[in-house]
Amino acid sequence: QVQLVESGGGLVQAGDSLRLSCTASVRTFSAYTLAWFRQAPGKERDFVAAVNWSKNTDYTNSVKGRFTISRDYVKNTVYLEMNSLNPVDTALYSCAAKSGDPWRDASGYLSWGLGARVTVSS
Repeated sequence: QVQLVESGGGLVQAGDSLRLSCTASVRTFSAYTLAWFRQAPGKERDFVAAVNWSKNTDYTNSVKGRFTISRDYVKNTVYLEMNSLNPVDTALYSCAAKSGDPWRDASGYLSWGLGARVTVSS
């Protein structure tokens, strides 16, 4: 079981940037695909981005060119750098870990953090 703890959420204005971090408590961090999902108020949880062991990445279309996912094997941490934020990005952002594919299906992730809330004001 992988324990995940997110940090870095907050209240920002439209156009601002924010970086989320997710630290994993696991010895075999490199074996996992790490992903960010988000859930806006009253909506379903959606895939945002993922990075696998070889640092291949995938993004949902709405964040391509604005968000960057990365991972640090020394710190056992995955990051989500978010730029040009707008109010539609307001959500609870959760980090998740799994082995293997597929990346975009939330049901395949066995480990989840509690989430970091991001609020973007207009």
